[in-house]
Amino acid sequence: MTRIGVYLAHPRPGSFNHALSDAVVRHLRDLGCEVLAHDLCAEGFAPGLSADETETVGAVTGTPDPQVEMHRAEVATLDAMVFVHPNWWGMPPAVLAGWVQRVMVPGVAYKLGAAEGEPEGLLKAGRALVLNTSDTPADREEAEFGDPLHRIWSACVLPYVGVTDVRRVVFRTVTDSSDETRASWLDQARQHAAALLA
Repeated sequence: MTRIGVYLAHPRPGSFNHALSDAVVRHLRDLGCEVLAHDLCAEGFAPGLSADETETVGAVTGTPDPQVEMHRAEVATLDAMVFVHPNWWGMPPAVLAGWVQRVMVPGVAYKLGAAEGEPEGLLKAGRALVLNTSDTPADREEAEFGDPLHRIWSACVLPYVGVTDVRRVVFRTVTDSSDETRASWLDQARQHAAALLA
């Protein structure tokens, strides 16, 4: 059975991000996947790093935080991952950035022999899907900002930990979208999630 982690990062219940996450989770379960679904804000995931969690080369030996330990153990078992979050200031929300920093640690998600060396990704999840919402039109995003979320996920984070197939879909502009448009976006999200199994 394919094991997929779905990580939602939006603090407002009832947001369109919640609808995307719910649609993806239900669809993947209907397809027979084992889905580990996490609403990071609702779960109260603490994003702040402690001084002991700033190791970048040597393997991290553990954490006194049982929630972080559970996420570290889970992420090592996944076949694929889905991240659902808005584009806020060209970044994921703080809860998801903190999740990456506290969970994707050396010895769990990657191995680095020296600070200046090339990382060896340790995750077995070969595929990831990032679903973003945005209120910035695509042409302005590219012209003024250069799509920083693409760089974060497709260059900085996921390849570093061994995920070689990174897919990303942006739904925009959300605030002024119609119910019909949102329904279409939910269908697209289901299709992209199902494609992770191909």
